[in-house]
Amino acid sequence: MERQLLYPTNLRVSTSTSLTGATYWTTFYSEHSHKPNPTIRCLRLSKRSSDPSLTKEQKNLSQLLRTDAAVRNIERKANSKKYNNLWPKAVLEALDEAIAANLWETALKIFGLLRKQHWYEPRCQTYTKLLMMLGKCRQPEQASLLFELMLSDGLKPTVDVYTALVSVYGKSGLLDKAFSTVDDMKSVSDCKPDVYTYSTLINSCTKFNRPDLIERVLAEMSYLGIGCNTVIYNTLIDGYGKAEMFELMEETLTNMIESGSCLPDVFTFNSFLSAYGNCGQIERMEKWYDEFQLMGISPDPKTFNILIKSYGKARMYEKMRSVMEFMKKRFFTPTIVTYNIVIEVFGKAGNIEKMDEYFQRMKHQGMKPNSITYCSLVSAYSKAGSISKVDSILRQVENSDVMLDTPFFNCIISAYCRAGDLRKVSELFLAMKEKKCVPDHITFATMIQAYNEQGMNEAAQDLKNRMITTKENSGTRLIGG
Repeated sequence: MERQLLYPTNLRVSTSTSLTGATYWTTFYSEHSHKPNPTIRCLRLSKRSSDPSLTKEQKNLSQLLRTDAAVRNIERKANSKKYNNLWPKAVLEALDEAIAANLWETALKIFGLLRKQHWYEPRCQTYTKLLMMLGKCRQPEQASLLFELMLSDGLKPTVDVYTALVSVYGKSGLLDKAFSTVDDMKSVSDCKPDVYTYSTLINSCTKFNRPDLIERVLAEMSYLGIGCNTVIYNTLIDGYGKAEMFELMEETLTNMIESGSCLPDVFTFNSFLSAYGNCGQIERMEKWYDEFQLMGISPDPKTFNILIKSYGKARMYEKMRSVMEFMKKRFFTPTIVTYNIVIEVFGKAGNIEKMDEYFQRMKHQGMKPNSITYCSLVSAYSKAGSISKVDSILRQVENSDVMLDTPFFNCIISAYCRAGDLRKVSELFLAMKEKKCVPDHITFATMIQAYNEQGMNEAAQDLKNRMITTKENSGTRLIGG
């Protein structure tokens, strides 16, 4: 009997991290930048414009809604056994949209439907895309089952497939499985791990603060004759910096320069600034800012965002303002990330007036607040005891097309728990399901504590049971029914 791929009943949407960037002296791209996931869900439409010529924003929204309808239509058919000769374009496009939006449950349903089609031919590229998505969504068990399914389809795994699987395990902290997968690659002819496989492995080791394993990877690369490229050097530097292993970070930069083939770029620059800025070592951050400028490496918008965030954390508000003025003079337009940082800084400092000022300034410049913006605002208003302003934010969100996520719901549920409005908390908890936002341990812990404090022990116990059930049900339904 063919083993079936499992998927959980609840849907998780994860932020993805993509590999982008710019190298100053070379054309090799290496910067990792965090981008919001594409979205195929909208909260609520604003009123339609009476103008017959739709704005670009409205056209984009209409396209998103059409896409959403198409995906939901295919998803409904995936739950039936009778659809086995659908139009290929419709199924494949729906699958691509679900993958792009990291809607992994929907994607696996559609993939199950795809495999039932008379015209279906298994392809490694499809499995690679699905594995990459499962990595972003931290679904290692599903990835393992998907890999077995691929083998049952008679496909021979490629380097890309194995590397994607390594990434899934690595991002989920399953480093033993990641290393084991690399060992499996070595036993397959024409499928030896390459520099990108090892880069993925190193990235996982740095993320989980395992420098001992990094040395093992580097030794293996050296033995196989695989040299470090710019991506690997930058991955090491970024990882050491986040782990506050500054000596190793600077040593790696020296090795990078001495290699002669890999030169520092703006990603290297930003990693150094972020490393020292995050731990409050402002003087060293400023020293390295000057050093990289002398190397001929120019700052980018992310560089300035790092400086603003670092000065903000250190409560050096005048320097923070100076950076924004400098950006203006150099024609660097503040991004949504810039404003989110400033709003968060003033919100955490309890300076509601300044926070509101920058929020209004952001909107006046035509920038749409996102979930991160609203989280910072709600958190600040809640701590200041301004629950009426939290109500106002909730109304704004309901009348916008902003894509909500679990962190936003956690934030606003926490605000109403703090205010003792448990009726509103219950409403928001139900709204999470409607918006396909899966409650996590933070959601449950916040609500359980609030119910216990109000003496509602039975309701608290019910939530505990739900939390256990949610965890146990993860991975219990078969793909395609």
